[in-house]
Amino acid sequence: MTKIGLVSDTHGHWDADIEEFFAPCQQLWHAGDIGNLELADTIARFRPLVAVYGNIDGADVRSEYPLEQSIELEGTTIYMRHIGGYPGHYAPGIANILRTRKPSMFIDGHSHILRIIYDRKFDLLFLNPGAYGHTGFHKVRTALRFDLHGGKPSNMEILQLPR
Repeated sequence: MTKIGLVSDTHGHWDADIEEFFAPCQQLWHAGDIGNLELADTIARFRPLVAVYGNIDGADVRSEYPLEQSIELEGTTIYMRHIGGYPGHYAPGIANILRTRKPSMFIDGHSHILRIIYDRKFDLLFLNPGAYGHTGFHKVRTALRFDLHGGKPSNMEILQLPR
């Protein structure tokens, strides 16, 4: 079993509240809009980091983190990309990627809206952790943590803090 912390759209913000929430996690996944390479390095020193870059990330972040990640862990495949839409409203090209790669989970960010949806069409769990940073229209900062065991996520927990 691996405990995963999932965050997106930090826009350069990281604090003690999220470190406390992610303390039991073995890995942190960031679904883009990290904000800067210094923050990515801070996160990576705290826990092993798997990340993708987002649309606000500059060349420094893009040189260290890819557009997309395919993660193989605990007997499952996870696909992560910053801009991907959501079930029934995927961004152009995403449905073809999901159809071809057949991940069990698809993770994205960008919308600043927390969503956890089972997509029957592609037989996958869609996760968007919302936004943790202070930049954007969201009123609540959010993040997720969950256990991944035998290819199945469980014990999903949401961190919600005022912006």
